[in-house]
Amino acid sequence: MRPALALLPLLLAPGRAQAHASEQAFVLLLPTEIYIASGVATVAATVLLLAVLPARWISRLFGPHHLALPNLRVLRPVTSTLAALLLAALFVAGLVGPTSPTENPLPLFVWTVFWIALVTLQALLGNLWSWLNPWTGPLALIRTVTGMQPLARLPAALYPAIGIASFLAFAALLLVDPAPADPPRLARIVALYWLLTLLAAVIFGPRWLRRAEGLTMMLTVYSRLGLITRRRAGFNGWQIVGRRALPLGPAILAVILLGTGSFDGLNETFLWHDLIGVNPLEFPGRSAIVAPTTLGLLLANLALLAVTAACIRAGTRLAKSNLSLAEAFRRFAPSVLPIALGYHIAHYLTAFLVDGQYLLVALSDPLDTGADWLGLGPHYVSTGFFNTRATVRAIFLTQAAAVVAGHVLAVLLAHAVALRSFADTRRAALSQAPLAAFMIAYTLFGLWLLAAPRI
Repeated sequence: MRPALALLPLLLAPGRAQAHASEQAFVLLLPTEIYIASGVATVAATVLLLAVLPARWISRLFGPHHLALPNLRVLRPVTSTLAALLLAALFVAGLVGPTSPTENPLPLFVWTVFWIALVTLQALLGNLWSWLNPWTGPLALIRTVTGMQPLARLPAALYPAIGIASFLAFAALLLVDPAPADPPRLARIVALYWLLTLLAAVIFGPRWLRRAEGLTMMLTVYSRLGLITRRRAGFNGWQIVGRRALPLGPAILAVILLGTGSFDGLNETFLWHDLIGVNPLEFPGRSAIVAPTTLGLLLANLALLAVTAACIRAGTRLAKSNLSLAEAFRRFAPSVLPIALGYHIAHYLTAFLVDGQYLLVALSDPLDTGADWLGLGPHYVSTGFFNTRATVRAIFLTQAAAVVAGHVLAVLLAHAVALRSFADTRRAALSQAPLAAFMIAYTLFGLWLLAAPRI
């Protein structure tokens, strides 16, 4: 039926369950061509529908509603300090706890709680990170006790450049580093990064945390998709439509989030390993492909930035707009955030299903002393849902739905921003034609990634 079916014995072989995609042996047996075609058709139909829908319908969809929530911002230094204390406890567990990444709570918190769960909730709900940031509380305490003011200031353009670079360093740790989940090593990396960031915040002030710390910058960008701010709530993405455009640095990071997520999926495929001259059936380990993976990560992001900018520029010319490329990029680039979120959810769903179970076990006995703090009793992590066609089909369709929903929301957001930028509905539609075509093509690419054979 397909050449990849010859790989079934390999793909069915047992292994450690930290997969990023569902069991490919069963995925290869699914009618993925039908699912891919349906997903692409859904996004294309959305583009066509927007050309005839009244503009007021889109405006209403992203119209915010006012909330009367109490102002609890005074508690943020407290919750931040508690988050710092939790991070310190995890650091200790990383050094003296179990050496297995699936038993030690530090790597499970970093890669499952923070990178998978918190990023997703931040984008869906709103700026949870403002309460959980482990630097703002300690920094406020230092400044209150010492009365210290910022000692230096960098040129404004350097802050976002440093933030983007530090996010890419985090992505490299995840994608390139040979052992990103090794507990003692990860503990040292986390502690060093926390200390250096706090020192930089003391020297340059809170601005460093807001504009130059990569994780905060990434989560702040994602929060623009969230449902709720302190005073208003609305459909996911209303902040991108209704609030001031992101500065250029965060807008660039929005595209980098998509590029990094896409490359995270691509570099696991047989196609990528064929491109870099590695036999995926005799995979030599991540340490042997550090250089091509690093180069691939950078080139993927540069290529996506270039294509996105070109589509936005072509759109403004079609609409005969006098918007500069920088201004248009600031307005329209954040509309790709739902695609990045959809890929994030799809890519890490199966890892969360498995590692979430490991996390519960680790929380119940964080130092491997035989404790049972959560009262789980004898608990065995299950991966049986990778072994039946029905459950794998449900997982794959959930992943595909996340990708398609992300693209549909991105198309809606870009059109809503265009309607706000160009008073004329026809000009708004013309301005979105190149970007919409790109999003349709990217849907095909994303769904192909889900179904592609991988190591």
